[in-house]
Amino acid sequence: MKFRVYNVESDRTAVHRIWLEIGWIDRGEEAKLDRFLGVGKTIVGEVRGEVESLALTTPGTVRYLEEDLAFCCVASVTTSLIGRKQGLASRLTAEAVASAAAEGALVAGLSMFEQGFYDQLGFGTGGYEHVIAFDPAQLTVPAASRPPHRLSLSDWEAVHAARLERRRGHGACNLSSEMVTYSDIEWAGNRFGLGYRDGPSGEISHYVWLDSGRSEHGPVFVRWLCYRTRAQFLELLGLLRNLGDQIHLLRMREPAGIQMQDFLRYPLKGRRTTVQSEFEQRNHASATVQMRICDLIGCLAQTHLMCGSLRFNLHLSDPIATWLDETAAWRGVAGDYIVTLGPESQATVGTDPDLPTLSASVGAFTRMWLGVRPATGLSISDALTAPASLLHQLDRILCLPAPVTDWDF
Repeated sequence: MKFRVYNVESDRTAVHRIWLEIGWIDRGEEAKLDRFLGVGKTIVGEVRGEVESLALTTPGTVRYLEEDLAFCCVASVTTSLIGRKQGLASRLTAEAVASAAAEGALVAGLSMFEQGFYDQLGFGTGGYEHVIAFDPAQLTVPAASRPPHRLSLSDWEAVHAARLERRRGHGACNLSSEMVTYSDIEWAGNRFGLGYRDGPSGEISHYVWLDSGRSEHGPVFVRWLCYRTRAQFLELLGLLRNLGDQIHLLRMREPAGIQMQDFLRYPLKGRRTTVQSEFEQRNHASATVQMRICDLIGCLAQTHLMCGSLRFNLHLSDPIATWLDETAAWRGVAGDYIVTLGPESQATVGTDPDLPTLSASVGAFTRMWLGVRPATGLSISDALTAPASLLHQLDRILCLPAPVTDWDF
């Protein structure tokens, strides 16, 4: 096997073949794939001199409380049918993460096809995200009183700029390349935006991006929702309410920090009376995103907690090194550290015999640090152990908002 950077001229045909072979594109969509591969850095894997796998990463940021940390999104990992069960995808993803980490990414994230596969590369499962399905006519906010602007692919640059400036909570990600949003809009045919241009020079201030499917009555999926203020959020909900004359069901991810049931007139009645119907109203939770720390010292330098201070030894394991060539510039974050958590957090290499010790995999530690689950819970379900007193102290100091990525990978 050989791994190298994607060459557009020599590798394009092989990459098209892989995506067609696995059913990720149809004939005629090759140009869309070419544009998608332009959002970041692509590494390919060869078998017998032929490209049989590729991994695409794109840079961005992830919000940790009030700080933006350098982020690497593993946007796509694809392997041809003849390249399966050879360790090709694992090694290629490890190479892609290592390359991004060597270039300064503090955290990496991806959307998993199933839990367990990317654990072997140090990724830990993120928090539950709620997708709520409801009748927009049941929204209790006032109807929007002014007509929105229609937004389309031609507005992609302005749409992306407003997306980056939206209100973000803990764990929210931004992907930097404008072409990410272009591809998001272009890839599915029946998607469009509705929003308002209240910026100082007519810039898009707040909007919803919708996937209307093929039914006149829905369901319609709110792909993403961008706003900066409470008033803007309520106006967007009012705009969605206006659709209730025709659309019987909307599906949307619950925005960070907001419980959408607060805005519905009869949420429980709606669930009971529509169960197993085409327009079933329900709230579904699942965790499909995984994250891992790529630079422990860098991440903790940007961790500012307001609940006292805590010091401990950390024995950190990281399985990604087993998938990397010995010459790799970055080989994970395994090692022994002295960690301080507090208003000014830090990690230094070493151990202090007077401090208690936390032993954890990088995936489990990442989950605890992000606030996906408390230390006491992770000590039961994941690779994380410590004296009971330290676990309870960690629960108190890492009392964080639920992390929500707020961006499809």
